[in-house]
Amino acid sequence: MAFPTDTTRPRGIALFDLDGTLLPWDCQILFCHRVLRRSPWRRFYLPVFLAFTPFAKLLGAGVMKRVFLSYLWRMTPEELVSHARAFARELHFYPELVAEIERHRAKGDLLVLTSASPEFYVTEIGRRLGFDLSLGTPVEIEGPLPFFPDLENHKGMAKVDRLRELMPDRFKDGHLRNSHGYTDSTADLPLLAICKTATLVNPSEKLTAIGRKRGWNVTRPARPWTSTLDRWRRMAALITGLGRNPAGWES
Repeated sequence: MAFPTDTTRPRGIALFDLDGTLLPWDCQILFCHRVLRRSPWRRFYLPVFLAFTPFAKLLGAGVMKRVFLSYLWRMTPEELVSHARAFARELHFYPELVAEIERHRAKGDLLVLTSASPEFYVTEIGRRLGFDLSLGTPVEIEGPLPFFPDLENHKGMAKVDRLRELMPDRFKDGHLRNSHGYTDSTADLPLLAICKTATLVNPSEKLTAIGRKRGWNVTRPARPWTSTLDRWRRMAALITGLGRNPAGWES
C-alpha cells in the first residue's frame, strides 16, 4: 500500500477501480497468465479451481479468490514481488482513463487506486500510474505461499470501510468530500454512494440505468474482443497460460 504524504489537504479526491475500469480485463487472470507462461507446471491449479466453481455462490468471492490463487503455491515473496513489478510494467491501460488520471493530477486531486485485486501487484500498478494511495486485497505473503493463501477480500463495502479508516477527516455526513469515483461494476455501488460525482466505464445495462437516474457520466472505451465468444476464448487462454498475447495488447 502506497500512502500519500497528506490525506487531509483541502483538495479533491479521485477514486479509481482497476479491473474493467482502467483496462478491459480482470488483472487476476492477466497475472495468472504471466505466471503460468513462465512456470507451466503451475497449471495443476486449474482442476482444483474448476472443482470449486460449482460451489462459488455458497463459498463466496473471498474463498474463491483464495482457491484461484492456488497457482502461486510455494512461490517465495521475492519471486512474487519480481512478477508483480514486471507485470505492472507490461500492462496496457485505456488511454481515455489515463487522461482522466492526468486531469485529476493537474487539478491537484488526491489519486486513489482501490481494487479487489491482490494488493501485491495493485501497489506496483499504482506506483507506475502515479497514484497517491493504492489499495487492494491484502494477501498473506510472509513466506512461501500456502495452497490457499489467507486474504481479506477488498470488495464492495470493504473499500468504503478502509477509506474511512485511512482518511476519516475527509468524510462529512457519510460522504467523501469533493470526490469523483470511477468504476465499471455494480460491486462498487457502495463506493460511488460516498462520492459527489461518478463516471461509469463500459457499464452493464443495469449499471447504466442506475447511472442515468443519478446523473453519472458514462464512457465506453474500445475493448479488444470482437464478440462474447471471442472474449471467452481469450479468457480461457489467459487462465490456462496459453498463447503469447490473448489479452490483445497492441504492440
